[in-house]
Amino acid sequence: MTQIIDRPRAALAIRGGQAGRRHITRTGVLRRQLDQIAPGVAVVCMVPVATAGAHGTHVMLLNDLAQPIAVGDDDAHRAAGRLLSQAFPAVRAAAHDYYVQPGCLVDATPTVPAAL
Repeated sequence: MTQIIDRPRAALAIRGGQAGRRHITRTGVLRRQLDQIAPGVAVVCMVPVATAGAHGTHVMLLNDLAQPIAVGDDDAHRAAGRLLSQAFPAVRAAAHDYYVQPGCLVDATPTVPAAL
């Protein structure tokens, strides 16, 4: 009876370990590529915008002090946006912030406080 319970737990532990290794690998690759695009980037903010019927995404690159990184042209912003859109396809639908060091993608959609 205990062997039946242990097998699913062992399988879950193996799958969890594999998922953790994939996350570490993906985070390292994204960190290196973002550092090549814009050295010193700590947060990538992506906000979908629509102007005059055209849809697009506004990308901001921030450093550790939450200050915008001046890259000189928009190529770095476009490259960072494309990189994260390919890594996380759901990024296009709503506003997201990607924190480079921990490798986490956070939903940044504004919400109304519950008291209102």
